[in-house]
Amino acid sequence: MIRLTLLAAFLPALLPTSLAAAEGKPITPEEFEAYVTGKTLLYGSTGGEYGGEDYLPGRKVRWSYLDGDCKSGYWYDQNDQVCFVYEDRPDDPQCWSFYLDGGKLTALFENDPEGSELYETGESAEPLYCKGPEVGV
Repeated sequence: MIRLTLLAAFLPALLPTSLAAAEGKPITPEEFEAYVTGKTLLYGSTGGEYGGEDYLPGRKVRWSYLDGDCKSGYWYDQNDQVCFVYEDRPDDPQCWSFYLDGGKLTALFENDPEGSELYETGESAEPLYCKGPEVGV
């Protein structure tokens, strides 16, 4: 019983409480730009596959949940975070801190008090598949 009490007391100290605790210092927006520009990165979350993003020159991006529906946007740096603005949400920047560990990105969503995390699962040799604009009557 004493061992369980001690383990319960020390377990929180052994487990990181956030990505920042697990990974250390986030990379700078300049380091992020150097790492991502010209790539198409795929991301996962604890629930599995999440989406992908084309990182284009001039800090332009194209995001998709890998369903063929793509959103164009751009990113900028603010307070050492990388903030994304997409065409469908121009007044709602999505700010992230990025960490590079073992040659892969991990991202902590700074707009969320719960600190949602995404992690790089790979790089695509091709740009994202994006369906054309919807047309109809």
